[in-house]
Amino acid sequence: MNMNGKIALVTGASSGIGESTARLLAKAGYRVYGTSRREAQAGERPFEMLPLDVTSDESVETAVRTLIRLEGRIDLLVNNAGFGVAPAGAEESSIEQARSIFDTNFFGMIRMIRAVVPHMRRQRAGRIINIGSVLGFLPMPYMALYSATKHAVAGYSEALDHELRTLGIRVSVVEPAYINTPFDANLLKPDAPLDVYRDVRAGVDRRVKEVLVNADGPGVVAEIVLKAAQAARPKGHYFPGVASRMRLLRRFAPAGVLDAGIRKDLRLEA
Repeated sequence: MNMNGKIALVTGASSGIGESTARLLAKAGYRVYGTSRREAQAGERPFEMLPLDVTSDESVETAVRTLIRLEGRIDLLVNNAGFGVAPAGAEESSIEQARSIFDTNFFGMIRMIRAVVPHMRRQRAGRIINIGSVLGFLPMPYMALYSATKHAVAGYSEALDHELRTLGIRVSVVEPAYINTPFDANLLKPDAPLDVYRDVRAGVDRRVKEVLVNADGPGVVAEIVLKAAQAARPKGHYFPGVASRMRLLRRFAPAGVLDAGIRKDLRLEA
């Protein structure tokens, strides 16, 4: 498919998956606008950057309005902006911290979609790709809040795709496993830590860092995003790299085997 002249908007594009995706889309012929809540680091980029805080209605509306004023249309939205909480017991995060992660990872996505879809409807065409996670279909002990946001992303995306399909708009979720990016170096610490979880929390944190050393880089996700964006008949879900094997395990492994495997991998007591 010829992507020359297509307009793409990628949130959270200052580093990691977002930046890699924006670069690959630009290489494929899209005119790309990336966004960042914080000032992006200096450097050559083949795409424009717009300031955007997905937790702010005003900021979202301003960024999308600016894009439409500059280009007149939007063909692809990649919702990538998000953050996580470092491994912690579910009760070690306050309600305020829980609201904060949902406000960015889930409601931020909704704000972007609500701002962009009216323009795609007028065009009778558009693609929306939401960055989810294997934690949207697999349990991850000590990552309950992040897992919950990604389950929400997956469910919302599936329903939305059915709603928008007859209007020429398709919605897909890309659900990677561990990806070695700066995202994992900037996880929030739990704001209500409890001594009872201290040792196991530290153990899970060490295990996650071990896995990340040999994890795929963000390019594997970017390639799948491009594939989904270009597909004549896009799938609802895409699983980059090792995530495809994890999806098969979730579908076909007996529940007891999967449960034991998760605990063994994280070195939790049986």
